[in-house]
Amino acid sequence: MNGVLADGVTTRHYIPQQAESSLETVYNRYVDQVYRQCLSMTKDSEKAQDFTHDIFIKVFHKLDAFEQRSSLSTWINSIAYNYCADQLRLAKRLQTTSLDEELNGQVSESQEAALQEEATQLVNQALASLSKAEQVLLRQKYEEGISLDELAQMHQLSLSAVKMRLKRSREKIQRFCAQQQAT
Repeated sequence: MNGVLADGVTTRHYIPQQAESSLETVYNRYVDQVYRQCLSMTKDSEKAQDFTHDIFIKVFHKLDAFEQRSSLSTWINSIAYNYCADQLRLAKRLQTTSLDEELNGQVSESQEAALQEEATQLVNQALASLSKAEQVLLRQKYEEGISLDELAQMHQLSLSAVKMRLKRSREKIQRFCAQQQAT
């Protein structure tokens, strides 16, 4: 694909010949903007720096996919926003499910290991009850951290279809777990 980097120079003509300097140009031009966006969303300078680094790795890997439907700045900001939002949602989920602090003094290590093993088996059984397509979509989203937009492109689906399939798969897992715990 053919994208514009800086001063009207296209990725098709610029990157193969001067890859290092063109990526450096993109980085230098947009790093502060991306960092500020990450900082405004995370309210944590360390996280914002880490996210900025991860975002530019993602941008550089996807630069060939830039199709000029918007400006390069808008495209990078979209990637930054989606990445930060995904990371914050993931952190929030992990934070709300953590009961380690409350149970630390009450459950011995062997009991904790047994509970962890039981939970792992239940999740594996729940995943196995899904179709292969559902399993792949869930693993790509939650284990590999692939954004919804990327999943839509990869699976040639609309964004709403990806969201709905993920929602239905999560609901199936919740029903399966509830049924297993009731028995």
